[in-house]
Amino acid sequence: MSLIRLTDPDFRVCEISFDTLLVIQTEAEARGWATRWSSAGALRSQVREDVVVVRPLMREERGGVVQAYRCLLLFAVAGGQNAGGVATIDIAPERLESLERIDRDPVVRRALARMFSLASGGISMISKA
Repeated sequence: MSLIRLTDPDFRVCEISFDTLLVIQTEAEARGWATRWSSAGALRSQVREDVVVVRPLMREERGGVVQAYRCLLLFAVAGGQNAGGVATIDIAPERLESLERIDRDPVVRRALARMFSLASGGISMISKA
């Protein structure tokens, strides 16, 4: 798998609905991909029914053809007041291409990339001294 950089043509940030996430989960299950929730029920128990933000992290290629994108998901945690979660899921190239992008402006693109970087590294509430 190769990392996707901010300048790569297949870098994108998309907002998806909870229902679309369920479809992606079902597709990943059908394809036997390991990078997904164990079931739709497990997904429902961890992800609030709200908008989810998606960003491809890596691409899996075979023979020069992308087979899947390993994507970061940023979502509201089910049952959590304002808690967010970050997880990965594999998405088919044709599905990722079909998702509506929110990162067309270069400044927004950099900000969203930074947001994912911070979120995947861990965010803590800090009390000011």
